[in-house]
Amino acid sequence: MSAITGVGAYAPRFRISSEAFEEAWGQFHAAGITQKAVPSADEDALTMGYEAATRALEAAETDPTEIDWLGFASSRPPEAEEDPTARLGAMLALSESATRQVFTGSTRAGTRALWAGLDALEAELTTALVVAADAPKGDPDDGIDHAAGAGSAAFVVERDGPAEITDRAEYSAPYPGTRFRNTGEDETRGLGVTQYDRQAFSETIGGAVSGLEVEPNPEAAAIQAPDGKLPYRAAGAAGVDSDDIQAAAMVHDLGDLGAASVSVSLASALADGYESILAVSHGSGAGADALVVEADSEVPAETALEGDETLSYAEYLRQRGIVTTGPPSGGGAYVSVPSWKRSLPQRYRLEAGRCSECGALSFPSEGACGDCGSLVEYEPAALSGEGTVEAVTTISQGGAPPEFADQQARSGDYAAAIVALESARGDDAVSIAAIGTDVAPEEFAVGDRVETTIRRIYTQEGVTRYGFKIRPR
Repeated sequence: MSAITGVGAYAPRFRISSEAFEEAWGQFHAAGITQKAVPSADEDALTMGYEAATRALEAAETDPTEIDWLGFASSRPPEAEEDPTARLGAMLALSESATRQVFTGSTRAGTRALWAGLDALEAELTTALVVAADAPKGDPDDGIDHAAGAGSAAFVVERDGPAEITDRAEYSAPYPGTRFRNTGEDETRGLGVTQYDRQAFSETIGGAVSGLEVEPNPEAAAIQAPDGKLPYRAAGAAGVDSDDIQAAAMVHDLGDLGAASVSVSLASALADGYESILAVSHGSGAGADALVVEADSEVPAETALEGDETLSYAEYLRQRGIVTTGPPSGGGAYVSVPSWKRSLPQRYRLEAGRCSECGALSFPSEGACGDCGSLVEYEPAALSGEGTVEAVTTISQGGAPPEFADQQARSGDYAAAIVALESARGDDAVSIAAIGTDVAPEEFAVGDRVETTIRRIYTQEGVTRYGFKIRPR
């Protein structure tokens, strides 16, 4: 039997309220949602997955190299045709030999990934990392978009631990048209036939739960939440009551989290100390997974689900990239994809070099040593990801290179700083240039403590470059 040994969860800091939508459209089409999380211009499913995964690994006190199976789930991965686990594995410093699988195409993908991770552990592997991250998107005047939130969750799963997955079952029935995104389309939509949608949801949820070997009696129920009311309509089919659903529900404050909906609710319930949890997903088509989680002790968890910045509807459209200005003319600091790839150890894992002559740090580790001038081979030296701002300025509209223009049009002014990042051993530091994220540029000041995270840097030639940015610690 497999068990969850560490939990991580993350939601972007931006929030938009139902009132802001009502002011813009005259009504709000997402019942039961008071506000929702909104990804910033430099966030996507991959960066949110990284945020949750690093927290899960830290909570479980698991070295990334111990992970031998990685599953990543999202109904909207950053690219339609590319394996995001290659990048995610590199960002997390997983072993290159770790098995990787991608799950997409449905809001059920999050539990499909967890299911596959359990199968992998039952077969031969020992430690799995399951990550679900999503940010649904619909037509601006449609209920799917009004409900669409953003968030991620990750679980370290091993053969033994504090939260055992004691039972699981699945069910499917053909209900086409309840929720879909055709090839080449950017926005998810549905037929909007209310009774048909409810019937598909309740039948599959109930079918999965009835397939469990033992009838569950949970303290909390993490049910798929396309809006804030549909999970409660399926309470009878799932054999739970409204209080059970309310105990785990994140939809009211974060919105519809798509493939991460059940995962984030499960992560929150475990973090809150619930000992018996029923988790049931639903994916259009239609199918459902039901899993029973029983915790006999506290599950280590690191979550960051609180928002601290409210958006107007106009600001929301900017962050989504619907309302922006065009890019400026002129050149930029072009970096080819092969060159960017060679620098990934620095951009993802903050790999510096230490001069073998004088011991000084260099970042990046190339060329002559800045301290002694020696042209020697550097010894790899990890940076801690924490440091102090030494100098900072604000880059305003028109001041950034063209490749940053689209993101700046969405997110606004940003901070550019020189930061003294400390070595992993903690007795020295190296000064590097970095871009700020998560707060307004005026929130960075000389002497402030900061930490690094991974975000989108810019997109060029259709390829998104990811790398480290800094935020207040």
